[in-house]
Amino acid sequence: MTSNGESKAEISPEEAEKAEKMKEMANVCFKKQDYTGAINLYTSAIEINPYVAVYYGNRSIAYLKTECFGYALSDASKAIELDKTYVKGYYRRAAAYMSLGKFKLALKDFEAVTRARPNDKDAKLKFTECGKIVKKIAFEKAISVDDTKKSIADSINLDQMVIEDDYTGPNLEDWKVTLEFMESLMECYKNQKKLHRKYAYKILLDIKQWFMSQPSLVDITVPDDQKFTICGDIHGQFYDLMNIFELNGLPSETNPYVSFAIMINYAIESSLFTFENTFLDHFHHGLKFASKINTNLFNGDFVDRGSFSVECIFTLFGFKLLYPKHFFMSRGNHESQTMNQMYGFEGEVKVKYTDQMAELFTEVYNWLPLAHCINKRVLVMHGGLFSRDDVTLDEIREIDRNRQPPEEGVMCELLWSDPQPQNGRAPSKRGVGVQFGPDVTEAFLALNGLDYVVRSHEVKAEGYEVAHNGKCITVFSAPNYCGKTYSPQFNCGEYVFLSSSIVNLFNFGLNQN
Repeated sequence: MTSNGESKAEISPEEAEKAEKMKEMANVCFKKQDYTGAINLYTSAIEINPYVAVYYGNRSIAYLKTECFGYALSDASKAIELDKTYVKGYYRRAAAYMSLGKFKLALKDFEAVTRARPNDKDAKLKFTECGKIVKKIAFEKAISVDDTKKSIADSINLDQMVIEDDYTGPNLEDWKVTLEFMESLMECYKNQKKLHRKYAYKILLDIKQWFMSQPSLVDITVPDDQKFTICGDIHGQFYDLMNIFELNGLPSETNPYVSFAIMINYAIESSLFTFENTFLDHFHHGLKFASKINTNLFNGDFVDRGSFSVECIFTLFGFKLLYPKHFFMSRGNHESQTMNQMYGFEGEVKVKYTDQMAELFTEVYNWLPLAHCINKRVLVMHGGLFSRDDVTLDEIREIDRNRQPPEEGVMCELLWSDPQPQNGRAPSKRGVGVQFGPDVTEAFLALNGLDYVVRSHEVKAEGYEVAHNGKCITVFSAPNYCGKTYSPQFNCGEYVFLSSSIVNLFNFGLNQN
């Protein structure tokens, strides 16, 4: 009998031993950070012997590592159902609840862990942190008056911030970002130094004003003499970001992408293209459009998990201020307070700067655009499509985005949804958003007169994925995500090239070591 009174099917000793071997193999994969392999092996163990709480608990943490919070929550709950004394089950479920922003439920499970393990310092710390968040939310709800609440930005006085005589870092000229400033800033970060807080606050205040002036869906026109580059998740990997700039050239209005021809030749030789036979002809034809003006879009999840999220975000914001009409940024699901609390960015900002700056970042992220439409033919968002068939571009434009991401609806799905290979829709593995099939993509594109959807949000071993009959492209640009390189030979972080006159030109540039 299980702990909830259900009858167990008989498991032979041979089957139990086989399941244990699968679990041990899965544990090895987990230690190597091969979380997908671990999940598959834990699943095999569960299929052989579905009555062992540890199998579900272990698979739960592997799901947490891949941000499949919904699956993680389900597995942790199943582990507790099988064995109510399995403490790790409560720990895993609390972590899943935290990731989903369900702090009261997380607090209850953390409390159960601390009762069972009163000497567990980590559990006690998590319980205390979660309790603080619950109290903070309750306090803010009690005192909030939306129309009169003063923003953090309004409380900042730059004049009171003194730049010390011994400061040797980058300086804003006439309080404006220049190319010289950006070059100095990147060198400063490469040397693991810090931008002065006065300049950091100035960048945040200026970028907030710019984003406030933008719609939720930004329309971009790419002229005939432009190349457009789309980059996926960065996740605090500053040196991966520098690698992109080294290979693809710095963002600019007039400088050519000097690495473009090299990237093209390598990509052709590596046979990365899976489009129709005429694609390479289009590809060569599009080469001439790469030489004049470079336009860039970074597609969300700039921060969290990596150790240099502060450096990444100030570099990106700096280029946005320098080239506002040639450098674009979309909001990702990690540009939110809950995710920043869970995955490191908030703590990093507090260590490198102040608690006040962490709150200011939250205000800035609330104003990031949610999606971009290129030449009225390519829609780019961080997550994916929707739980409804009738969503239009106009509806996306009208979203009131100055808020934390909701748990459902169009804004939530733009940040959280994922494609699936089968037709139709399914509940999200993440517990937020929806999974959508090829038929959903085809219907959405037809309704809105579009050709492609480009999104990010998911780690891909090759750095990219072309799905849904070539109409849904995923690009992920942080090959060292969570300290892992996904290939023994290459950093498979990718970015997408679009030529203006040939919108179906996608070049997945392989970032060679």
